[in-house]
Amino acid sequence: MRRTSLAFRITALCLAVAAVAVVVAGLVSARLVLTAAREVSREGLADQADVVAEQLDVGRAGRLRVVEVLRGQGIAVVLIGPDGGLTGEPRAVRAVREAGVGSGSAGTRLVEVRPGVALVQETGVGNGPGRKLLRNIAFALGVGLLVAAVAGLLLGKLVARPLRRTAAVARTMSGGRRDLRAPERGPAEVAEVGGAVNALADALARSEARQREFLLSVSHELRTPLTAVSGFAESLADGVVSGPEVPSVGRTISREAHRLDRLVTDLLDLARLGADDFRVDLDRVDLTEVVTAAAEVWRARCAAKGVEFRLEAPVEPTVRTTDARRVRQVLDGLLENALRLTPAGRPVVLALDDVLQVRDGGPGLSEEDYRVAFRKGALHAKYERSRPVGTGVGLALVHGLVTRLGGTIEAGPAPEGGAAFTVRLPHA
Repeated sequence: MRRTSLAFRITALCLAVAAVAVVVAGLVSARLVLTAAREVSREGLADQADVVAEQLDVGRAGRLRVVEVLRGQGIAVVLIGPDGGLTGEPRAVRAVREAGVGSGSAGTRLVEVRPGVALVQETGVGNGPGRKLLRNIAFALGVGLLVAAVAGLLLGKLVARPLRRTAAVARTMSGGRRDLRAPERGPAEVAEVGGAVNALADALARSEARQREFLLSVSHELRTPLTAVSGFAESLADGVVSGPEVPSVGRTISREAHRLDRLVTDLLDLARLGADDFRVDLDRVDLTEVVTAAAEVWRARCAAKGVEFRLEAPVEPTVRTTDARRVRQVLDGLLENALRLTPAGRPVVLALDDVLQVRDGGPGLSEEDYRVAFRKGALHAKYERSRPVGTGVGLALVHGLVTRLGGTIEAGPAPEGGAAFTVRLPHA
């Protein structure tokens, strides 16, 4: 559907407003002027009627001259006889009868009655001053509309120009460019639109930069196990490795393949979080039962690494409206992260009170790290050379799961010396 331009709409609006203003002002002015003119005409007619009444005793010839002079001024003379009879033009006589005994008006005619004579004058707007007044009003209307059209056109172009430039920048941005900026000029609302487009461009640039960094990190993470698997597989195929070394090589290949599988699984789960069909089965869940089941598994895994595992959970049920399977996925992700970073002899704590909490005795994080802990690949890129790191998406996946469950998750320092991750889920 073709839409009219902003300049056209502003011009049309200015024309409409100007037309209404000129018409209203013209009508009010016309009424005031016509009323004033009528009063002036009445006063002049009254003065002439007084003069004519004083000259009634002149001869017939004198009265005829007076009648001719007044007729030339558009005034009709009606003589009133002693018996009340009226003599004069039929229309004038009719007007005098309609006006009654005294002075007044009959339609568009003014009537002034004096003893023995009556004067009648037409005051229609189509004659003389009335016609000129209407022409002046029409001229003012035309000038007003012309000025409004020019002003509306200029105003429309002034407002539309930065909007057109902003639209052009947005279209160019859709093609992939991020170095253009929209003009932040014009009225406040127009400048606000330009500022919003510029803010969007900055946000897109930052997001795409993070995506590139994340892809580079994932590519690096994938290349290491792939290189190991490929190298050891070639060694087996070429017969370089044989005899008692084969089981060790097999375990290395299996470990690196498991690492690849875990990375791909995390990436797929993270991608599914943004899909509409990501399944979350909300129900009344006893978190005490879920935490106890998770503790049985992770106590054994911590013991195998020499890490102390502690469970702090109430005996009575702790009911929340959530998905038990997704909560267990969140706990497994946080506990795996904690176990990887906690050295032997230090604790890993799984706690349940009003909130779920996983704490560790590892090296911990800085204040800046806590703020970006759930951003994909942020901690992985910083600590991959100094600490045992995971896939780079584990904490981002946990954050996405908690968000889809309607809860919140926070990161901060733990009393055990490492990091603490606190999960708050909706109450039942």
